Amino acid sequence: MRRWLPALAVPAVIAAGALAGTIPASAGDPLPARTPAEVLALAASHQVESFSGTVEQSSDLGLPALPSTGPGADPASAGGAASVVGFLSGTHTARVYVDGKTRARIQVFDRLAERDIIRNGNDAWFYSSKDNSAAHLALPEHASDLPLSAPAQGQDPSAPGLPGDPPTTAVKTPEELARQLLAKVDPTTAVTTGADVQVAGRTAYNLLIKPRSDATLVGQAAIAVDGRTGMPLSVQVTARGAASPAFRVGFTSLDLAAPDGSLFTFSPPPGSTVKELAVPADGQAHHGQGFQPPTVSGTGWDTVVGLPAAAAGGGAAAALLNDPLLAQAVVVVPGGRLLSTALVNVLVTDDGRVFTGMVPPDRLQAAASAAP
Repeated sequence: MRRWLPALAVPAVIAAGALAGTIPASAGDPLPARTPAEVLALAASHQVESFSGTVEQSSDLGLPALPSTGPGADPASAGGAASVVGFLSGTHTARVYVDGKTRARIQVFDRLAERDIIRNGNDAWFYSSKDNSAAHLALPEHASDLPLSAPAQGQDPSAPGLPGDPPTTAVKTPEELARQLLAKVDPTTAVTTGADVQVAGRTAYNLLIKPRSDATLVGQAAIAVDGRTGMPLSVQVTARGAASPAFRVGFTSLDLAAPDGSLFTFSPPPGSTVKELAVPADGQAHHGQGFQPPTVSGTGWDTVVGLPAAAAGGGAAAALLNDPLLAQAVVVVPGGRLLSTALVNVLVTDDGRVFTGMVPPDRLQAAASAAP
């Protein structure tokens, strides 16, 4: 859905590759024994298309804490660094409703506010109660994937995204993150299973994914795969050498019955401002002439994504890293500045380009030197 639902590039870059999960409790009744390959197949073939539930996301990436009061205290109400820090630290909760391939709703609960993204057929709505603003997007007939990521508060939902954009700074579903993790499974990855776990009252297989490469910050990822349906229920990622997950997301409640259809009907509240968004016929014309695609170097866990200065926001990227909220985490390095977290590093070069990956800083610097 990233092709059709726009995202803000700079905060998204900082979230790139930072996959999440939740620590499940020990399981009750044991499941039938399955090999790792069988659990992978179970997850890949699950048919759950209707459900509702509460998703909780939490993270501790080593970023500076937000102030509890005063300017910037509400990360969801601010753009730039406050929004980034807010969504990459602390705990966030969302209600998720899905019914088939073209009806979905996510309600993200912020401090004294709520953000919604709703898809009903070919209509997609974005709503923020913070400023009572809404945006509507009429999707093309062939857009059939689900919009399961809400833009961050204060983010312009009409801002164009990029092909292969990293995830936005929003609460994600376990399935979205599991899909990204499982796409990295190749001969450079060891896959095993641990003891069964319990998530949202359901017994699940504990699929453990460990990169064999020493060029990634990721030590291990764990996906809880529902033992009956194969649906991913939680995901957690632990940094190399760490004892506990740095980024996590998972269901705390789950109902596999179809949600009430009225949940997918949205009308802007009285007094709200409404913006109509347009999707170009080819889905990519909004980039305009002179568009430069991101560069990609490395593969799998070692991948580094680079954004040209124009796409990364140029001065906006530099302003982001100059923000006092991130000052403790930003260091000056040859050729630019580095924002370092437990799972992902971000390099903003002196000429405004941005490079990010779940790799050590020297990998980002090498990619910046090699990129045109």
